[in-house]
Formats: sequence, structure tokens, C-alpha cells
Amino acid sequence: MKKPYYTVKDMITITGVTKRTLHYYDEIHLLKPYSYSDKGYRLYNQEDLKKLRTILLLKELDLPLKEIAAIIQLPKQEQRTILAGHYEAMQIKKQNLERTLANLNDFISGKDISNLDIFQEGSVLPLKEQYQMEAKYVYGDTDKYQEYEKNIKQIPEEERAAVFEAFDQNMQDVFMQFAKLSEESPASEKVQQIVLEWKSYLEQFMIGDTEIMQCIAYTYKEDKSFKAYINQFGNDTLNEFIHQAILYHCEDEKLSHKNSKSIQD
Repeated sequence: MKKPYYTVKDMITITGVTKRTLHYYDEIHLLKPYSYSDKGYRLYNQEDLKKLRTILLLKELDLPLKEIAAIIQLPKQEQRTILAGHYEAMQIKKQNLERTLANLNDFISGKDISNLDIFQEGSVLPLKEQYQMEAKYVYGDTDKYQEYEKNIKQIPEEERAAVFEAFDQNMQDVFMQFAKLSEESPASEKVQQIVLEWKSYLEQFMIGDTEIMQCIAYTYKEDKSFKAYINQFGNDTLNEFIHQAILYHCEDEKLSHKNSKSIQD
């Protein structure tokens, strides 16, 4: 016949908790035994055992004991409502952890940190915003950057995220097209058509004159972050290929402008 009660030793054997834990739960009134023996030993019933299992489940959620004590006093339906909220929060944590693990695996595999999908939560700025802040820090006092900022401010704030996302996607498409033509001459007609497409996307935000294009081309070649970002779409010299293609376009434009001016004169 089963015992009508469980001793501390029984509770330890059944659940694996420690004696110290049971004594502490009693002291803080989280799990008090339903009775005591004549010799003062703690005695627990089946409801106490069920309550202990609920406490252990809530501890798995990393809830503080004070919050657990409040939850287990509530009716079952209210407990479920509160725990549903914790479930949603844990789902978000799970997604963040999975993204972090994927990024860590990419980093271990040799992917440059500039290409990782990191810093999406918390106080640290996402990488795209960090690059924007870095660009402002480096180029913020130039006329071209101020022109860029002025044009950005003209875009309604609720539309900016979509505009930037479309711009990023367009640039990725352009870099992939450059990669497919990387065996061609940077001066070839096909490659120069891609340069014009690239230029058209830039001109959404600034005047794409030769000065700014040469500056961007130099950045593609020398800046480690841009180099790593661009080369993920092709080989390790794709950034230099694009640099040469843009410079050829700039020289061609200068020559055309010079010839046009000579004719006018």
C-alpha cells in the first residue's frame, strides 16, 4: 500500500532536489509541508509533490523565486495566461540565439564580421547603422555628404527603411552582375553598362559626378569593410575590378566633357 505522505528523503528520491532546497523552500514559505511527524520531520502529500514539480518547471524558465511564489498562488487560468507571455518571450530569445549561433558559425568559417546579421537587439547599433555613423564621422564635413543627408531628409521617415532596403538589394544585384563579368575588361561595354546602373542607384541620393564616384571607387578598393562586403559576391579581387571599372567610366566622362567643351569653344 502506498504511503499517504512523503518524507524529505522520499521527495529527494522522487524528484532529485536536494535536502537543502526543500528546507529553504519551507523557510521562505514557497513550499511548506502539509504536516510534521511527532518527531518534527517534514511530511508532504501528493499536492505538495505536484506543487514542487510546478516550481521546478518555473525555475527552468529562469524566473526568480519571488515571482514563482506569486504565480503558484494564482488560479490555473491566470497561471496559464502569465506563462503564455513567458513562452512568447522565450520564443524571441530562441530566435535571437539561433541567429547568433548562425552568425558565430559564419564567423568561424571565415566570413568577415561586416557581412554578419548581428546587433539586431539591445543598445548596440545594427551594423548598417554603424556604417552610416562611421561614414558621417569620416565624410560628414564634406559637401557631398551634406547633400546626401539633405536628400535623405526629404524622404518621409516612414518610407526610409523601405528605400534603404531597396537600395541595398539593388547594390547587391549590381555587385553580383559585376562578379559575372569579372573575366571581362573593366572597359568593356557590358561592364560599363553595369557601372551606369550602379551610378543610377547612387543618384537617388546624390549627384553622381566624377569626384564622388572616384572617391567611392577608392573606398571600395582600400576600405577593409567594403572590400570584405563586395568580395563575398565574387572572388577576392572583385572590389579592385569594380574600382577599375568605375575609374574608367570617370576618365571617359572627363574626356567626353573636355571634347564637348572644345567643340563649343
